[in-house]
Amino acid sequence: MAGRVFVVLLAVSLWPILFTISNPINCGDEQSSLSNCLSISQEKLLDRVIQHTELIFRVSEESCTLFEEMFIPLPLQLQTNQAGNACMTKALHIPSSKSEIQQITDKWLLHSVLMLVQSWIKPLVYLQTTMTQYDFASETLLNKTKWMLEKLISLEQGVVVLIKKMLNEGAMATTVTEQDLFPTDLQPDILASIMNDYNLLSCFKKDTHKMEILLKLLKCRQNEIYNCA
Repeated sequence: MAGRVFVVLLAVSLWPILFTISNPINCGDEQSSLSNCLSISQEKLLDRVIQHTELIFRVSEESCTLFEEMFIPLPLQLQTNQAGNACMTKALHIPSSKSEIQQITDKWLLHSVLMLVQSWIKPLVYLQTTMTQYDFASETLLNKTKWMLEKLISLEQGVVVLIKKMLNEGAMATTVTEQDLFPTDLQPDILASIMNDYNLLSCFKKDTHKMEILLKLLKCRQNEIYNCA
């Protein structure tokens, strides 16, 4: 028990350091900050976007583990994993199999990543709101959720600039509405709310991993490496 308390205290003490060093894109909200991204070379910006995605995925894994330890008993975890998660971004119809991904053009790789990023901003705002209502939610988990939202917004800005650099065009509009992706009805039952949040975290982890795969495939193609996988 003492060892676990020490780990939690260490994680909390190191959190400001992680927050400081893990902002590789450096695209702020102001227009002047976006010019910083435009001044970065295409190759370097792609590397930073990939690094950003890797960090978000890593923190999403940690958040899922923390959430499970605090709220989800092991039998329920096993039951949920066996049933599978119906992720909201399924409505985007982004290919997930290796053979399908290989056939996507560079243009659609980038726009697929952007669609995934943008589709998760509102759910993470919702997740941050609901988790503050739980009596046993640790400060570490709340901080990680806030961090993921902030870094996702930064990632969105980086991908938009990358699209402008690589494709010389703006982001494509999607025909899928927010309501299709994310019903905004609040969960009145606490257990239903917890399971909904767990599903959101699990799906977010899967989708950030998918973003990482798509971006690394794009980098491989840019480097003209044979047989990118």
